[in-house]
Amino acid sequence: MEILGIVVFALGILISIALHEAGHMWSARAFGMKVTRFFIGFGPTLFAFRRRGVEYGVKAIPAGAFVKIVGMTPQDDDVEPGDEHRAMWRYPVWKRTIVLASGSLTHFALGLVILWFTFAFVALPQPERLESGPVTIETVAECTEPKVEYDPATGGLKRCDPAVDPASVASTMGLRPGDTIVAFNGQPVDGWAWLTERVRAAGGQTVSVTVQRGEETFTRTGTLPTVLRLKQEVLDSDRPASSITDADLEPVGVLGISPRTPIGVYGPGRAFALTGEQTVAMFTGTFAAMAKFPEKVPKLWAALTGEPRDPETPISVIGASLIGGEAFAAGEFPFFLMLLALLNFFVGLFNLVPLLPLDGGHIAIAWFEKARSWLYARLGRADPGRVDYMKLMPVTYAVILLFGGFTLLTVAADIVNPISLFP
Repeated sequence: MEILGIVVFALGILISIALHEAGHMWSARAFGMKVTRFFIGFGPTLFAFRRRGVEYGVKAIPAGAFVKIVGMTPQDDDVEPGDEHRAMWRYPVWKRTIVLASGSLTHFALGLVILWFTFAFVALPQPERLESGPVTIETVAECTEPKVEYDPATGGLKRCDPAVDPASVASTMGLRPGDTIVAFNGQPVDGWAWLTERVRAAGGQTVSVTVQRGEETFTRTGTLPTVLRLKQEVLDSDRPASSITDADLEPVGVLGISPRTPIGVYGPGRAFALTGEQTVAMFTGTFAAMAKFPEKVPKLWAALTGEPRDPETPISVIGASLIGGEAFAAGEFPFFLMLLALLNFFVGLFNLVPLLPLDGGHIAIAWFEKARSWLYARLGRADPGRVDYMKLMPVTYAVILLFGGFTLLTVAADIVNPISLFP
């Protein structure tokens, strides 16, 4: 299943890249620009055909796709006699901007469609439903530690030790995963927060828990221990475990269970709002991740030398496919689809970075030419004309080398020391 998942995810990436190039082609043809070739893959041609003046085909190496638009820059010598008016560089800057940006816009559209489909038709965790009605148990703790403490070995909080710490009240009551708590001390349970508040306040007290197990409903009693746990405001914050001190603890009661998050399908209507919320979150996270790229390079190199791989380091297409394959094999289809949507958003944003040879670099030059021509006209000076791309080639090669080196580093790390989210 994992191999199948990797293949399916890689195919999804290939389709999105092909549609990226198709976005350039469709918009260019719509404006009357001349398009001569559209191929999926690189290397030797497997098959090809011509339609309406465009050669379409598939090549042997499925590592991307490309489209050929005639006359992208004034320096291109691919304009045949009679086609000068169809050269891309001769078109108004706003049309060229749309053509250049249409690849990224296609990625954004794909990401939105994937998210909407996921929210509309795929069963997803619905944590908001935890806050109303009875609570179903996901796990029952074996034991209860008297005080939470930081564990340097794991970077989190220490877990109890069944050989040393006393058994949890939930385990002594005989509660099991899948049981539904319908009442606490005779009061109907109204959500996880409601139950948590009353359990924490009942330290040292004997309580009753009414449980539904299948068709059977029964009540068990037990005395909740008073232990030191994190204050609620600390639990609600994003503070790292290493910063926890005794001042952050308070004596509370503990039952020893965790809740099962309800699963359900939101439906097509609700999916629109959720898609918008998730898109904003993904774009925000992508901008933040791109800003942190430089500081992640040493961690990628460390992963190649045998140190544990930081799960927050960048991944290549190979790494994304491996994680997608793991998610597919684990039955985590929502994660699989979310990752594919996130990858589309990332590629779309990355292509708009204003550096050659990215689309954003071409857009930046087009608008620089427009602004420069406007300024020279206001100054009464002759239009300096188009930017000479040949003079920018050293910078372009430097960017290619930089991005290429970073890509090789992420690929190597993904092969030697891959990130595994579903071990």
